[in-house]
Amino acid sequence: MLGRAGMNAATALTVAATVGTGLVGGVFASFSGLVMPALDRLAPQQAAAAMQAVNEAALRPPLLGALFGTAAVCLATAVVAARAGGPAAPLVLLGAGVYLVGTVGVTIAANVPLNDALAATASDSTTAEGWAAWSDSWTTRNTVRTVAALAATGLYAASLRA
Repeated sequence: MLGRAGMNAATALTVAATVGTGLVGGVFASFSGLVMPALDRLAPQQAAAAMQAVNEAALRPPLLGALFGTAAVCLATAVVAARAGGPAAPLVLLGAGVYLVGTVGVTIAANVPLNDALAATASDSTTAEGWAAWSDSWTTRNTVRTVAALAATGLYAASLRA
């Protein structure tokens, strides 16, 4: 996609999608690899209260902007690739699909409802079994969206060399 004249709009969008999906994947990876294991070491009531606080803080522009701003860039990149065609188009289209379904879709369909259920629960009534079940379910789904975001990153990066 890079020509002698430098970076065109399609390449700029693809670079932005690569960076955005990598950023979101990294944030989500930190939860599966660091935050959730740390919370699992706390008493269930403390873990639930801490995660409730994290979920409230997550509903702000830094995370939401990265998650949904990247989705918008992925959509724009897919439209441009579909119109332009070429050897990079299939990789770009696949990257967009993987991110939109595997990261954004899983967030909306799985992680948000789990967060809402946790928010509706009094943290001081959380049992060890209840926290373990919630944490396992949330972390599994978070890992799916992490892998999807990072797979999209790889697809976008590969498309830049196509």
